[in-house]
Amino acid sequence: MKITRVEAIPFAIPYRKPLRFASGEVHTAEHVLVRVHTDDGVVGVAEAPPRPFTYGETQAGIVAVLETVFAPQVVGLSLLERETVHARLSRTVGNPAAKSALDMAIWDALGQSLDVSVTELLGGYTDRMKVSHMLGFDEPAAMVAEAERIRDSYGITTFKVKVGRRPVSLDTAVVRAMRERFGAEVDLYVDGNRGWTAAESARAMREMAGLDLLFAEELCPADDVLGRRWLVSRLDIPFIADESAVTPADVTREILGGSATAISIKTARTGFTRSQRTHHLAEGLGLEVVMGNQIDGQIGSLCTVAFGSAYELTSRRPGELSNFLDMTDDLLAEPLRIADGELVIRPGAGLGAALDPGKLRHYRQDR
Repeated sequence: MKITRVEAIPFAIPYRKPLRFASGEVHTAEHVLVRVHTDDGVVGVAEAPPRPFTYGETQAGIVAVLETVFAPQVVGLSLLERETVHARLSRTVGNPAAKSALDMAIWDALGQSLDVSVTELLGGYTDRMKVSHMLGFDEPAAMVAEAERIRDSYGITTFKVKVGRRPVSLDTAVVRAMRERFGAEVDLYVDGNRGWTAAESARAMREMAGLDLLFAEELCPADDVLGRRWLVSRLDIPFIADESAVTPADVTREILGGSATAISIKTARTGFTRSQRTHHLAEGLGLEVVMGNQIDGQIGSLCTVAFGSAYELTSRRPGELSNFLDMTDDLLAEPLRIADGELVIRPGAGLGAALDPGKLRHYRQDR
């Protein structure tokens, strides 16, 4: 079970429509497929989605750091030496998506080698998660119509509404329209991607009072330390730290400093190894946890549901597992299926992420 080769393959798949939010927008999934080969002929896979407007990574940068820095550090190691892998990758600062994809591909290869699923390796709590769907910026009527389509087609009844525009009434009107249309049939929460100031966030939350929101996420920047603490202290719902709490140390600082009361775990930025640490910390602190989405494709969503299903805490709330529905295609040989508002892990060993060779040839960018 020794690692013999690491591949980093850039690929690009268009979205059906741009996804817009406060910190940026995406038109094409310009991701990186990571494959870890072993001396037994096993190949583990994962997906790295660069988000330069959040973490500073680009597609070309992910390929470069994997090929020139990380691959030489892990080739020759056993799949069981995951702590050694973690320690070596940690010598290099940043690069969360690159590190995470490599980590998850190793876990996939390990599961295949041992003939057990990654979810079983991690904890094996359940085999499925409820799904939350993310709605990007648009007019209220369009966003309501999108929610209706998602509910009717896939049975999803939890929606994360992107906010953070100015004036705040642009977004509070959307949330009000959603609640007026669906009533108690759906659960709603909002994500500002740091788009508002603390004062604007407080005003927006006052305007949305009575709309029965589950959470508020990253409404204002964590760098506005006093403003964020002031805001969180005045809210009567959990405030989720997302991009401001990437590492367990970040989580500790945000929570103990009063800048958040819940967290988002994204396997796309913390892999399985570091996500485990974050999960255990959250469990010990008694925090609410949401499994987040980094606008992942189907491989990334498969990783998220594999991790989220492994633990009671992470499977308690619907996970953000449906953004791949906005892509025109994907690399999996058998597409993921969301039914009755749930996504089920793939049966069998590892992640169950069998690729379509023809699609990979068509969408890869390095040939």
